[in-house]
Amino acid sequence: MRKTSDSAKWTGSVSLDVSLIKNKNDIFRIANKAHVQYNDKTNLWLFVNDLNFQKIENNDLVNRGTQHLRYNRKLTDLVKWEAFAQAQYDAVSQIDFRGLLGTGPRFKLFKNDNYRFYLGTLIMYEYEKASNVISDRTQNDVRGSAYLSFSLYPTETISIISTSYYQPKLDVFNDYRLSSNTSLLFEVFKNLAFKTTFNYFYDAVPVSSEIPKTQFELTNGLIYSF
Repeated sequence: MRKTSDSAKWTGSVSLDVSLIKNKNDIFRIANKAHVQYNDKTNLWLFVNDLNFQKIENNDLVNRGTQHLRYNRKLTDLVKWEAFAQAQYDAVSQIDFRGLLGTGPRFKLFKNDNYRFYLGTLIMYEYEKASNVISDRTQNDVRGSAYLSFSLYPTETISIISTSYYQPKLDVFNDYRLSSNTSLLFEVFKNLAFKTTFNYFYDAVPVSSEIPKTQFELTNGLIYSF
């Protein structure tokens, strides 16, 4: 979600989707994403807020939220050091709270006007508390967090952006997570784009056996950038 800018230090975007459907059931959905960034070429601060709630009658199909703060400092033209903090919840996955603190280097692999590739190799501390469905279930773990990120710009109005993570528990490598976020954007007007996003998530050891190891989501919407 990092944005490149030649002059503006402050950049960002915000999107809001609301749906109310009435058929045999009452269906309500609200999704909010906000992104604010400060970049002075040496230091980068990035804040992301992502909330998603979907309900049919009295059943929560999706109820999750993430707040993410990340700091990058440029060390060389090819290496940056980054640190992040994240808080999240996911009622459907029975996660009442998950807190993350991590740090590590980020490497620029390739970059020009049409594409960019980056590799991150971080280590993070994780605190996780399960929902009340599982009483007194908490975990304190140390995980690796390796990611590959790329941005492709085949034309002036089309962007393809993707980041994929591999996060193993360092003392039990068969306890790992895979996730990927890929977006395709078409510019409609200046600062307004149509966006299709595919999110994939795999957890080898979920909170309980009732939670599927594999989850994915495909969404379409509009995004306004400033």
